[in-house]
Amino acid sequence: MGDRAIRTGWLRLAALALLAALPAEASAWGFYAHRQTARIAEANITPEARAEVRRLLRAERMIGTPQCALQSLQDASVWPDCIRGDRVRWAYTSPWHYRTTPICEDYNPRANCPDGNCVTAQIERNHKLLADRSLPDHVRLEALAFLVHFAGDIHMPLHSGDKDDKGGNDRKATYGIKPGYNLHSIWDGPLAERAISDPADPVVRRYSPAERAELGGGTAVDWGRESWQIARDFIYPTAFETDNVCEADLPMNVTLSQEAIIAGVPVARRRVVQAGLRIAELLDTALVPKR
Repeated sequence: MGDRAIRTGWLRLAALALLAALPAEASAWGFYAHRQTARIAEANITPEARAEVRRLLRAERMIGTPQCALQSLQDASVWPDCIRGDRVRWAYTSPWHYRTTPICEDYNPRANCPDGNCVTAQIERNHKLLADRSLPDHVRLEALAFLVHFAGDIHMPLHSGDKDDKGGNDRKATYGIKPGYNLHSIWDGPLAERAISDPADPVVRRYSPAERAELGGGTAVDWGRESWQIARDFIYPTAFETDNVCEADLPMNVTLSQEAIIAGVPVARRRVVQAGLRIAELLDTALVPKR
């Protein structure tokens, strides 16, 4: 192995270590879930879009993030979280990963997005940048990575709905009998991973037109509203075992029972699949010229 390869490997390890040390709200849908959305998308995009993705990936060096690989669609799905380890260069992107609306208020798609600094606006912006063939390849590749990642983020319900707790980050939580989580990190990590790890029912596959019609479609605003409704109608009532979450002072510590975890698995699974199929749609519409 050459000196350059060794240095690059150490840089990547250092970036990952720094990312792991960031607060829980810094990451969204652990690396595994994001990578699965990318794999679902790759299995369902058109051959033309797949070829254009591969062509754009050749511009990786121009991005200038050797500590954060950008050599595949799976890399793209986690790249925006990885680069946050370099706060000097990329700190301004932090608000782009979410747009929360309190679950006890009406959903307002225009609120909590100052100057376009929220996930819904950034999905729309990066889709336009990716589709603009007049732009340099490295600019479009950066837009590709942000688009793939943020389309995953917006499908994680606690990036869109919360109860004055930073998307569940402020509520300490126990996952069954395992302590050390918060409500957000449970939905980011172990619950999502359990939902998409059944080898007998893989999420990564080619979906039928009927399945895509059922699970796909919509806009970033629609996807954010869906996530907010799941947080309001399922996550908080199930976690705290009450139908009156807006009339109660919820405790800052919660234990998710096995029943709550089992009930959450199909919800999390559906969101991951929806994210993957909708990413495929975004890539097809941005990368395949209209005939």
